[in-house]
Amino acid sequence: MVNNTIQWFPGHMHKARKEIEEVIPQIDVIIEVLDARIPFSSENPMIADLRGDKPCVKVLNKRDLADPEVTELWINHFEKERGVKALAITTQHPQEVHKIMELCRKLAPHREEVGKNIRTMIMGIPNVGKSTIINTLAGRTIAQTGNQPAVTRRQQRINLQNGIVLSDTPGILWPKVSNPHSGFRLAATGAIKDTAMEYEDVAFYTVEYLAAAYPELLTSRYLIEETPQSDIEWLEAIGRKRGALRAGGRIDLHKASEILLHELRSGTIGHMTLERPEMIDQELIDAEREALRKAEEKAQRKEERRKRYLKNKR
Repeated sequence: MVNNTIQWFPGHMHKARKEIEEVIPQIDVIIEVLDARIPFSSENPMIADLRGDKPCVKVLNKRDLADPEVTELWINHFEKERGVKALAITTQHPQEVHKIMELCRKLAPHREEVGKNIRTMIMGIPNVGKSTIINTLAGRTIAQTGNQPAVTRRQQRINLQNGIVLSDTPGILWPKVSNPHSGFRLAATGAIKDTAMEYEDVAFYTVEYLAAAYPELLTSRYLIEETPQSDIEWLEAIGRKRGALRAGGRIDLHKASEILLHELRSGTIGHMTLERPEMIDQELIDAEREALRKAEEKAQRKEERRKRYLKNKR
């Protein structure tokens, strides 16, 4: 696997973090919107740092694209954390979106008891559907929506007229996505711009996981009769079935990659989740080891430069 560490922290995201830090002491409940297909990878560790011990509603959006059994595992996983409630929704069903407010009331009953608005803040990485959720809750178009990451650029404060005030924030990624698995998953689902990583690398990673976790969905969608044995064979089979060919009959892997990723994002292949709770611990251990190895190599190179400098100085 290619070890891609994504660094993507535009200026407006840095500004957003500063603004959130200033406002968050006045907030009663945090609403964090996640992508149900990648609940861990779309969970911003910076948000955990910012919210401290404030109650939090974890909203697993796009449940209609995810594997329902794995979604249940993630809800149980998140609710083990103190002060956290979790639910899975799709913005296709507005009644599901409004359940977010019910959970906010359960997490901050003291505000309603004294006749005060519950002050909430909705947060999340780009392209998880945050703006659509806001518009549904408000009953009107307030937040700009779009399929490209990072559409919202500034904070908004919205009185929902139901005892709840909602502060919107721009979608923010953290400065460095150090877990390479998370980087690939963010790219596969479109949370980061397609230019952030090599398209084919993302497709190879994605098809390798899908072939192990959901082979029947792949073979059914692309009418593949003989099961491929490697990531490149899968992409070639997809490209062949979809006519992604270059001169001489060679497979256009870039075109095949586009087909796979676009159909994954739209849910055309089927209900798929790219990570499970039990996978994450080992990935974090591996990422920490890799970071330590790089730090040691850097220190070693620095020491070698120092020795050469002293030697040349004599």
